[in-house]
Amino acid sequence: QVQLVESGGGLVQAGGSLRLSCAASGRPFNMYAMGWFRQAPGKEREFVACISRSSGKTYYLDSMKGRFTISRDNAKNTVYLQMNSLKPEDTAVYYCAASPATYFAVPTQSKEYDSWGQGTRVTVSS
Repeated sequence: QVQLVESGGGLVQAGGSLRLSCAASGRPFNMYAMGWFRQAPGKEREFVACISRSSGKTYYLDSMKGRFTISRDNAKNTVYLQMNSLKPEDTAVYYCAASPATYFAVPTQSKEYDSWGQGTRVTVSS
């Protein structure tokens, strides 16, 4: 499995922005689709966004479109999640995940991922 380490979480006010990063190691990074999930206390894990291996194809949950942007830099083995216009309901622990998907795939189900980071906490205050 690939090892993943998230960073960039923190405390922000509603309407603010954060950029999360996920650094990968241990396996060829471009062989994985990369996704972001989040989980709030007492809530189920929720899909946020995904980017395919190297095709540049992305997929977002409808509620994230226009606010969140996922990107990757394969040369740096890093995937990013730019979060704008943050809302209190965005408060959660955000997890980076890697999926051994096909070239064009954008997996949305947690079961499609086999490597997970330990998470970075995002808190949005009002």
